Amino acid sequence: MMMCTTQRKRVMVREREVLVACSDKSMKVGVNVWDINTGNNFLHIPSCASLPFGLLCLRNRYLVASQLNRHGSVGGGSIVIWSLNKPLKPLVNYTMEAIGPLSCTKDGLYLVGGGFSGNVYIWDVTSGELLKSWIAHNKPLNCMLFSDDNSLLISGSDDGMICVWSMISLLDVEESRSLPSLLHCLLGHMSTITGLLTLPGSCSSVLVSSSLDGTCKVWDIISGKLLQSQVYSLPITSISLDHGHEFLFYGIVNGTIIVNKLNIGLEEGPITFGQSFELKGHSGSITALTSCQAGLISGSEDCTICIWNVINRTIIRRFNLQKGKVTNLVVVMRSSMLSKSNHKKVSNQYIVSPLHKCHEPYNSFKGATTLVSLCGLYKENQSSIDLRSATLLRHHTSYSQGQKADMSMAMSTQMKVETNIEHRMWAIEMTKHIMRINKQLKSQLLGMIQSRLCCSNIDNLQKTSIKKLKFESLVQEDESEKP
Repeated sequence: MMMCTTQRKRVMVREREVLVACSDKSMKVGVNVWDINTGNNFLHIPSCASLPFGLLCLRNRYLVASQLNRHGSVGGGSIVIWSLNKPLKPLVNYTMEAIGPLSCTKDGLYLVGGGFSGNVYIWDVTSGELLKSWIAHNKPLNCMLFSDDNSLLISGSDDGMICVWSMISLLDVEESRSLPSLLHCLLGHMSTITGLLTLPGSCSSVLVSSSLDGTCKVWDIISGKLLQSQVYSLPITSISLDHGHEFLFYGIVNGTIIVNKLNIGLEEGPITFGQSFELKGHSGSITALTSCQAGLISGSEDCTICIWNVINRTIIRRFNLQKGKVTNLVVVMRSSMLSKSNHKKVSNQYIVSPLHKCHEPYNSFKGATTLVSLCGLYKENQSSIDLRSATLLRHHTSYSQGQKADMSMAMSTQMKVETNIEHRMWAIEMTKHIMRINKQLKSQLLGMIQSRLCCSNIDNLQKTSIKKLKFESLVQEDESEKP
């Protein structure tokens, strides 16, 4: 019994969580880390201020934040990386432009940043190489998200558009200098996108989005279809999903949090909304939402952070920032910030490198401009065919073959994307089919149980009636035998 108790205590220590929060106003506020269970200020990282969705944790080992630098600094922005378990100086990476939202794959291998110009940048975290940058939106990006299987990148912007990109196309080396193919452009919101999230499990192809236009929309990111839409009277500033995937939370501009109970089922649609209720405790607009083992965590413009017991609709604990609205809330395991020995074994396997500011030179494209100019000269002097023109003809032929090769590569990549989509569609259809069969089997099983219960009840009634008749006959015989 003593061993079981100590093991449980160790498990409880391992599962303890800390809350990481920052604002966007002052660099002096920095990053504050609190113990969720005790409420104690666990750690303070100075000189950090990030816009919404500009703070994340890489594999529970590194804290990454996008920052706006002072006017006149290199690029106007940077991405700063801190190691959670080592007291080292942060790794500062200056970028081509100011970066707002950040996102990373579940394995922490790829980091994506969205710029104010509408450009998206994707890095290999271990090598630091800038793999691709492209114009994704016409206005600044607000939020980005990877699908659960890391096959899709989803971006939202001030223009109200949601774009879905295939990671196969983004990571294709042959297309590293060309524009990626857009899988879907989801149109429906009329204002800034304020939140993106995907539902887990069998509904992994379902995307939920929110906007300042007061709407919350449910999409199928495989087909690009709009499944459901909810309209509210006030702008929605943030959304989040609880740990148990039972509730969907909406942060409203007036400081109210709307809680919707979710009913997830493939037969009646990927998601249905049940009863809703409100949580009130902030005096300013809700700016950030996340969840932990204890419950819902909300941040507001009133410089406060609340941890909620959603069932009881009460505030468990409240934290205060010095100044500025709370823009980012991240939950991290406390063990990752305390123990150093746990990370020594994997330190060589996962290392964060300095992020490159520009693309590496690509030798295969050298001389392309010269070939184009030579082709123009060849067209102008078609009458004088000599050794020089024959050489130009060979250059022109090789250039045309190169263009054909690029076209064939693009077609093969498109086929890869279509094959991936077909496989995912097939998996979803098979899941639906299996769940239908499962539901039918359950109904048949219930029917068999009910029929057996009815049969047993009838048998019991018959036995009881037979016993009753025998008893009555015996009583009558006794009365007849009496003198």
